[in-house]
Amino acid sequence: MYTILKKEVLNPTVTKMVIDAPFVAKRAKAGQFIILRVDEQGERIPLTIADSDASTGSVTIIFQIVGKTTMLLNELNEGDSLHDFVGPLGKPSEIEANEKVCVIGGGVGCAIAYPTAKAFHKAGADVTTIAGFRNKDLVILEEDFKEVSDAYYLMSDDGSAGEKGLVTNKLEELILNGEKFDRVIAIGPVIMMKFVCLTTKKYNIPTIVSMNPIMIDGTGMCGGCRLKVDGKMQFACVDGPDFDGHLVDFDEAMSRNMAYRDFELHEREATCNLLKREVQ
Repeated sequence: MYTILKKEVLNPTVTKMVIDAPFVAKRAKAGQFIILRVDEQGERIPLTIADSDASTGSVTIIFQIVGKTTMLLNELNEGDSLHDFVGPLGKPSEIEANEKVCVIGGGVGCAIAYPTAKAFHKAGADVTTIAGFRNKDLVILEEDFKEVSDAYYLMSDDGSAGEKGLVTNKLEELILNGEKFDRVIAIGPVIMMKFVCLTTKKYNIPTIVSMNPIMIDGTGMCGGCRLKVDGKMQFACVDGPDFDGHLVDFDEAMSRNMAYRDFELHEREATCNLLKREVQ
């Protein structure tokens, strides 16, 4: 059993938990993920390792409350335990010390972007971070990013936080103003990553994307996270989750990801009704 050491609400739909998992913490690296089960009957879901501390044996996860399992997970509190917490899984992100990098996070994808920015900063790289959200109420990890970034830019769709606009607007502005990035790392909604890659391709800037958003069981057995990279079939969970963004077929990935929407909505509704009955 894996005890929840700390629980923090980051915004109305996103929760942060620190889990006692010393064996995972000892080996965890930026870009990797874990698979958890809330209880013995629960489904297995992959979540990116948002942070880890080998000295305390703790692993941090940040999740959006979007479906059955994340709803049940969010019902747990400090002192409660998870049935399974397996990892680290996936290939670690490639971290280079002597680079000027731009790390771009969108929405809850910032939970994945943060450990990447932190790892580059720790290695001695020059880190620019661009974080994008729909509005001020959804902003997460702002102070954390500032601590590991040489420059930090906050963007919001409606202008209620930071600057008004998309992450791609700020990225292109920086490039046109003379910033020379060795690499861009984009993590967030698939549609956001697609347009970041379209932007960087114009300027021949190598771009890495994390395809965590399309993962399902995290082992490669379900096939739900398959995607085409340079015309070849790959699996986000076992071949990634990081890929060369200029080679990813984003349109096919988005189409396949939509295939589970009706099932997920049905499970979410059933779970909402169950939790309401338990409260009554």
